Amino acid sequence: MATITRNSSGNWKAIVRKVGWPTTVKTFRTKRDAQDWARRVEDEIVRGVYIQRGPAERMTLKTALKRYLEEVTLTKKPATQDTERKRAVPLLERLGGYALVAITPDVVARYRDERLAEGKSNNTVRLELALLGHLYNMAIREWHLGLAYNPVANIRRPNPGRGRNRRLSKTEEANLLAACDSHSNPMLGWIVRLAIETGMRTGEIVTLRRDQVDLFRRVVRLSETKNGSARTVPLSREAVRVLTEALSHPVRHADIDLIFWGEPGRDGKRRPYTFQLVWRQALQRAGITGLRFHDLRHEAVSRLVEAGLSDQEVAAISGHKCMQMLKRYTHLRAEDLVARLDKVSARA
Repeated sequence: MATITRNSSGNWKAIVRKVGWPTTVKTFRTKRDAQDWARRVEDEIVRGVYIQRGPAERMTLKTALKRYLEEVTLTKKPATQDTERKRAVPLLERLGGYALVAITPDVVARYRDERLAEGKSNNTVRLELALLGHLYNMAIREWHLGLAYNPVANIRRPNPGRGRNRRLSKTEEANLLAACDSHSNPMLGWIVRLAIETGMRTGEIVTLRRDQVDLFRRVVRLSETKNGSARTVPLSREAVRVLTEALSHPVRHADIDLIFWGEPGRDGKRRPYTFQLVWRQALQRAGITGLRFHDLRHEAVSRLVEAGLSDQEVAAISGHKCMQMLKRYTHLRAEDLVARLDKVSARA
């Protein structure tokens, strides 16, 4: 079943053939190595456990990641595509030259420890490992590269850590809105207010279009969300006022469908307003530190809970499928709980 030959360069080629199995070829420096390999392959074929490892031995992580980004990442939402490309950068820098079979659990564990030692957050490292792990799952299940196992599945993941509990004080909110309103483009103030009033995610806000907004029924209908489930978001009076102002603003052209639009690109298409830079500038003007835009979603969800809405009602508005995740987003102020306790005591 196995043929051992010597080629012109002096190396030994082992060829294993069996009906019903692909022909397998590998070159070695010594005849003994070629014979040992051929016997091992023949034994695995007889036992029905042979895996053709050649593709995984030749393919580097750099090549595999490029294929993953082109075939898998491109099927995801634009925001997810951007984040996955960013997460791939440190993996490429540190492990890109490794063959897929050479990335063992100890290699992945060393990568994990080095990233944590650099000060990267637990969640950042977890997400990088999740990307690497999913790449291996694809390589095993769909690309059939001959990998025996997923090395990421056999290591300890960093603990997710505590959820952020950054809340927005009344003074900070007033200063922030004043700083946003001082910007020449009113869309920054509209976006910030809408985030505080509705708890919608950044991508959900900036991609809003006219046909999603129903001011008469005071709802926004979201079809494209992070978790893939459509939902309807009720609008407070302030949210209605913001959207009414945005839709009726005199600078809006009749042909603009986006609520928060940017300037046309080279292709002539208008895309969502990019506000990250002016957001950071507004924070500086307001003298606010340690606040991320996503914290406004935390603030909005927490206010819904403080207003007395049930977990199910809050989840229907925010779009959380997992109640445990919802709890990470809701951080009630102790002083508000004290006030509610006083009301309970007064009734008793």
